[in-house]
Amino acid sequence: MDILQKLTEELQVKRQQVEAAVNLIDEGNTIPFISRYRKEATGALNDEQLRKLDERLTYLRNLEDKKAQVLSSIEEQGKLTEELRAQIEAAETQVAVDDLYRPYRPKRRTRATMAKEKGLEGLANIIQLQMTKHSLEEEAVAYLSEEKGVATVEDALSGAKDIIAENISDEADYRTYIRNITLKEGTIISEAKDEKKKSVYETYYHFIQPLNKMPGHRTLALNRGEAEKILTVKIEAPVDKIIRYLEKQVISKDNPHTTEALQETVADSYARLIAPAIEREIRNLLTDQAEEGAIQVFGKNLEQLLLQPPVTGQTVLGWDPAFRTGCKLAVVDPTGKVLDTVVIYPTAPQNKVKEAKEILKKLIERYQITLISLGNGTASRESEQVIVELFKEIPQKVQYVIVSEAGASVYSASKLATEEFPNFDVGQRSAASIARRLQDPLAELVKIDPKAIGVGQYQHDMNQKRLSEALGGVVEDSVNKVGVDLNTASAPLLEYISGITKTLAKNIVAYREANGRFADRRQLLKVPKLGPKAFEQCAGFLRITGGSNPLDATSVHPESYEAATKLLTSLGYSAEDIVSGGLKGISKKIGRPKQTAEELGVGELTLKDMIAELEKPARDPRDEMPRPVLRSDVLDMKDLTPGMVLKGTVRNIIDFGAFVDIGVHQDGLVHISQISDRYIRHPLEAVKVGDIVEVKVISVDLEKKRIALTMKM
Repeated sequence: MDILQKLTEELQVKRQQVEAAVNLIDEGNTIPFISRYRKEATGALNDEQLRKLDERLTYLRNLEDKKAQVLSSIEEQGKLTEELRAQIEAAETQVAVDDLYRPYRPKRRTRATMAKEKGLEGLANIIQLQMTKHSLEEEAVAYLSEEKGVATVEDALSGAKDIIAENISDEADYRTYIRNITLKEGTIISEAKDEKKKSVYETYYHFIQPLNKMPGHRTLALNRGEAEKILTVKIEAPVDKIIRYLEKQVISKDNPHTTEALQETVADSYARLIAPAIEREIRNLLTDQAEEGAIQVFGKNLEQLLLQPPVTGQTVLGWDPAFRTGCKLAVVDPTGKVLDTVVIYPTAPQNKVKEAKEILKKLIERYQITLISLGNGTASRESEQVIVELFKEIPQKVQYVIVSEAGASVYSASKLATEEFPNFDVGQRSAASIARRLQDPLAELVKIDPKAIGVGQYQHDMNQKRLSEALGGVVEDSVNKVGVDLNTASAPLLEYISGITKTLAKNIVAYREANGRFADRRQLLKVPKLGPKAFEQCAGFLRITGGSNPLDATSVHPESYEAATKLLTSLGYSAEDIVSGGLKGISKKIGRPKQTAEELGVGELTLKDMIAELEKPARDPRDEMPRPVLRSDVLDMKDLTPGMVLKGTVRNIIDFGAFVDIGVHQDGLVHISQISDRYIRHPLEAVKVGDIVEVKVISVDLEKKRIALTMKM
């Protein structure tokens, strides 16, 4: 297989783009680096295209390795024909290679292998291939042998049929047809093991769905229900059509003497050997497809969450709500430094509301708090009521935001949190995290395992290695898209930067603590174990403000400093002019970009990026995202009525809709059919996590705590 051509066709790009990307990946360059600083080579392939290319490149290379192993194994057996070699070399999936290899794969002892050991292969040939004028019973007599354990004619015929059944099941073309027709015309069925038992899977107690229309989220739901022993799940194939197909392939019209025996054998081969295997394969295929879809949605949600705009310049009070153990508070200044922590008990069973308000008033006045970041966990509702009452009693203008606590408890109990806040308990750490994730979501959320952030579906049921790799790539792309301040970034944030490993991240922080602030990017080369290759990969994503070289505060890569300086000089500027806030309008001063790029010794795409960065140094892509909804009053679920129109924040997106926070501590569901007036195949086509949307209440179910919303006005 020509892997490069295959990738070219799949990505629908030019072959030279693929060749360049593959070469760069093989040289050890990271996806963010290639995407940002090697656009000329790849024709500006973006990070999403490059990650897909990298993933498929790995799969196709593994496929070629598997083909080589299979060909070698069959050749060693002396059974490799040119036709078989051509079929294996042309196979495009591992399943196709497995089908072709099946007859030659070393087998455990089966009924067929035991029958062959008894010398019944000749009888199998008579039944399957040869004309006979005698009855099969007469033919079978010649194969009786007490020594070999073939005592009766029935034993001989049964063993021969087992050999034929296995031969049928090993035929690659048959399995391909059966797999395809089952996927096309089969159904998946689930039933409850105990109908009287109440569960979240009641929708699937009597469920039937065509396989070719099976949504991914339902596949994952069935898998979980089956794993929890609440559901039984099976696939129903078009058996009659399959049997007719197999009989047509196996039974010769010219051999009426063995028709009945072969019909029995075909039915046995399908029911005993083929159907269970095909069912497993299809279930695995559905699961793989569902997981892939869920991972993609999870990744998009995670990216949008990570790229939420930071709330800058405000002192924030992080509030981790609770009942018995009290609400933990942490005051965090605009730089993320924790100034104070305290525990208050305004909720049951203590109900010390008056005392809690006095503490809050003192904190707000002392630290000039302007914003409260309230976690949405247990006792959040009661805490919100206290906050709103407090606002009516104080002269200061303070607002609050309800933020997702997902992952805060995981972080607060982690080794990282212990190292960061050695003198805090888990509640204090959690409160600090809740405040910081509002101030700078990206810097705080990278400390948490992406699976624990709470913007996916069925993430704990998936292939954890695949999920971690995909989400790690999303975090890496997001961090590098924004860039980080080299003199303030934490080790967990630094380790997502292109070319920076965990060890290098710790070494950078240790060097910074020992030697003070980095004055310029070149100092990175003094960090232990950070060599020229790592420097090349990471330098452009690490910013230094107030350093010796103003270009260090931009995303211009050090390899282009000479060209950037030359460009500035030609336009009558110096690098120092960047500090004043950018060189707006310089793009208009460049009449011929191609000629200018040639004169500077860079590509046109690099020049374009350079100009954009010089016009607006260290621009933050998060600035374009919607800001969080700041609240000053409380709304209860019982206050909602059908027809009410509200503003809300999209918190999570799944295959069948979007969950929107409308400020009542229970996210409402906008079903996919209610998201847009136009037809959409997936909610991500119309909304994303963090979007501020206007919704109308369709219905409210207080007992089940369900809110149905619509975005169609």
